[in-house]
Amino acid sequence: MNSISSEQKDLVPFTEQEIVEQARAGNRQAMTLLVNQYSERIYNLALRILRRKEDAEDVLQETFITVFEKLHTFDGRSGFFTWIYRIATNASLMRLRKKRVVFQEMSDNPDYQDTIESRVFIDWSEDPSANIYNTEVKTQIDQAIGKLSEIYRSVFILRDIEGLSIKETSSILNITEENVKIRLRRARQYLRDSLSVYFDERVVS
Repeated sequence: MNSISSEQKDLVPFTEQEIVEQARAGNRQAMTLLVNQYSERIYNLALRILRRKEDAEDVLQETFITVFEKLHTFDGRSGFFTWIYRIATNASLMRLRKKRVVFQEMSDNPDYQDTIESRVFIDWSEDPSANIYNTEVKTQIDQAIGKLSEIYRSVFILRDIEGLSIKETSSILNITEENVKIRLRRARQYLRDSLSVYFDERVVS
C-alpha cells in the first residue's frame, strides 16, 4: 500500500477540485494524490476492456501522462472523475482498434426490436450449483464480453460493471443517453444469449 507523505496529508482535507487546482499549479504532492486515488480504477477499467495486463498497464501510464499534459484544459464543467475516465476509456478503445480483432456484430438499425422479454433464458443466478462453477462462470462471462465490439463492450463495462450512471456513461463516451440505453440493451441481450447457451449445455450434460 502506498504511504502518504506529510505534504500529501496536508492536502487530504481539500476537495478534489482544490487538489486538481494544486496539481495544475505544479504541486507534485497533489499529482501523486490523484495518481494514488485513480490508479487502481483506471487499471481495472483498462483490463476489463482490453483483457491483457500488459495493455492495461500501458493504458494506465498513458492515461496519467495525458492527464498531466492536458490538466490545464480541464475546465471543471464535468467532474474530474468523468474527465479522467474519458481519457482512459479512449486510450483503451484506441488500443483495442489497433488490434484489428473481429468481434460479434449486432444490428445498428434504428428499427431494431429488442426481443429479450419474449425469449426464455435459464436464470443462472438461481442455479444452486453456480457457486461450484464460480471460476468457470466468470471465465465464460469474460469470454462473452470479449466477443463484444468496442461500442457495446465499453457501454456494458462502464454501466454494468463499473456501475456508472447513464449520464456519466454518455459523457465519457460522448454519445447520447439514448444511444447508451440502446447499446446497453443489445450488449445485455447478446451476453444473455451466450450465457444461456452455456448454462443450457451444462444442465443437459
